Amino acid sequence: MTINCKGNLIDLNIPKIMGILNITPDSFYDGGKYKDAHAILTQTETMLKQGATFIDLGGYSSRPGAENVSEKEELQRILPVITLLQKEFPDILLSVDTFRSRVAEEGLAIGAAMINDISAGKRDPEMLPIIAKHSVPYIMMHMKGTPQTMQQHSTYEDLMGEILVYFSERVATARKLGINDIIVDPGFGFAKSLKQNYVLLRQLSIFETLNLPLLVGVSRKSMIYKVLHTDAQGALNGTTALNMYALDHGANILRVHDVKEAGECIKLIQELKHGTN
Repeated sequence: MTINCKGNLIDLNIPKIMGILNITPDSFYDGGKYKDAHAILTQTETMLKQGATFIDLGGYSSRPGAENVSEKEELQRILPVITLLQKEFPDILLSVDTFRSRVAEEGLAIGAAMINDISAGKRDPEMLPIIAKHSVPYIMMHMKGTPQTMQQHSTYEDLMGEILVYFSERVATARKLGINDIIVDPGFGFAKSLKQNYVLLRQLSIFETLNLPLLVGVSRKSMIYKVLHTDAQGALNGTTALNMYALDHGANILRVHDVKEAGECIKLIQELKHGTN
């Protein structure tokens, strides 16, 4: 199972890490940490050295109830950072976390390698044509509503069945446009209750039926810290525990704030599954 990123064939049979770099003041864990070039470069260098294959750059917080950000502001946040990182790290594989086709197009035009879309193209009808035009990998996530309303849309008759139908439809639409490299993200925390998040994780291996790479993003989310009666700052150990479970049940990419710990999970699961001793 491979994807083509800027001419690099990435083998996802060995799980990879996507490091999170939020250029937002209000993200739930790292909001406001990376305000200047020095902080951005330092954090990116750290994640790359610790083993991140991809860096996911976000200029629009998708936490529950997050304030809407204009397209103009999102572009002003994202584009200079892409330029900065491309100059400092010429081989970097940057993912742009956006549901807006214009942000995607302008990001790809100056060197981004892939797009991570929380709406799977449902919020902007021009998104899928842009992905097809640039022939880049596309992460499509399951969500209902918007970040502002999604917690009001967590009612399902059949959680897993409805998510699979959602992906089947979105994948078919993307395939018709000639999009080849598709990655699915079940959307932990997006239009799902605490209980539903754990049902989803428990049945994660069902996504193998899609025969597509699977991205899991549970890093420091409330589904962890609410169970542990802590907060995002205290959720690293819980994140590691769930990342190990996700890897054991089919995850190909871990989207995380803490790259070193995720890398250790991958090394250990590889030894458990394929070690020769």
